[in-house]
Amino acid sequence: MKPFAFRISAIVCCLLAFQLTTTALLAQAAAEAKKEERPRGKGNFVPPPLSPEVNADHTVTFRLRAPNAHEVKVSGEWPKGTSDMTKDDKGVWSVTVGPLPPEIYGYGFVVDGLRMADQVNPNLKPMRSPTTSILEIPGDPPLLHEFQDVPHGTVSLHDYRSKSLGVLRHFRVYTPPGYEQNPTHRYPVLYLLHGSGDNEGTWTVMGRANCILDNLIAQGKAKPMVIVMTDGHASAPNFTGVPSAGMISRNVEDYAKDLLGDVMPLAENRYRIMADRDHRAIVGLSMGGGQSLYVGLNNLDKFGWVGGMSSAARNGEAMAAGAIADPRVNQKLKLLWIAIGKDDGLLKANEEFVAVLKQHHINHEFIVTEGNHSWPVWRKHLAQFAPLLFQPQ
Repeated sequence: MKPFAFRISAIVCCLLAFQLTTTALLAQAAAEAKKEERPRGKGNFVPPPLSPEVNADHTVTFRLRAPNAHEVKVSGEWPKGTSDMTKDDKGVWSVTVGPLPPEIYGYGFVVDGLRMADQVNPNLKPMRSPTTSILEIPGDPPLLHEFQDVPHGTVSLHDYRSKSLGVLRHFRVYTPPGYEQNPTHRYPVLYLLHGSGDNEGTWTVMGRANCILDNLIAQGKAKPMVIVMTDGHASAPNFTGVPSAGMISRNVEDYAKDLLGDVMPLAENRYRIMADRDHRAIVGLSMGGGQSLYVGLNNLDKFGWVGGMSSAARNGEAMAAGAIADPRVNQKLKLLWIAIGKDDGLLKANEEFVAVLKQHHINHEFIVTEGNHSWPVWRKHLAQFAPLLFQPQ
């Protein structure tokens, strides 16, 4: 019996040793796994670089984490607006520009040739394909486009099915301070058009049209008015490259159909608008400037106040055909106002358009200001144009 008992004891010892060894190996494996496990929560979060950072002296520092990029630039609407950025040992690119004057600037990064918005800046310019962020440097005292302690109007968004185009479209409406409190009062209307690539939201978010009018009205410099801001891209085919002249012309014509046939009837029925020529104005910038001049000057029965900022004025005779053919054009037009910055690439085209107006003896105002083809210029143009509207002649 002893040999058998000895064999049982030996087996038990082996089993115990195996169990202990297995337990030790499992514990070791668990410990190694715990070491290699990535930390959770805050330990796994790498905070994004601060951008943009507005410094006390109005210089601005831009940063972008792009460790694998070879070349990064920042490009903005300030003077000498493109600067090379440098990369640190953590893969963060940065540059400090300025000091910059108080203003609202659009900007973006160019990473190895690709334009992109600032990924950590939540303030985006409304666009069809957003690639532009917004930098604001407040003024002291506040600038005209800044939110001030005055009565404020309301901006409303409208969706509509365009019968003219057969698609769902959008527009925004600004109603002035006191509109809700005066249910019988009727107001003149300004149709305000954006530029190429933008949309119906750009004039309020980037242009601050609502704040500009709030402040002008509070200062007694502008008449209270309704502003209708539309989507200027009425014809949007798929294409690669620069739009052709035919595509541009088709967009202008389609936009006119939508504005006259859909937007104006809807807005002027929905809001307390004085729907006649003497109380309607239209103005736009760049692409929208070409549209506003075309629509306004070819519909003098509907618009008495017409303007263009940095206008895409490509064919003066065609753009002003209705006005040229109307012997009473100067009696019908209360104001034809054209403005552009002296460094704008469209200056020559605007000068040629003004020459057509002079040739046909059409009264107008032509203003060349400081600046180029950018929003800091167009905000100032709106601030100049709005006080001229709906004033006694």
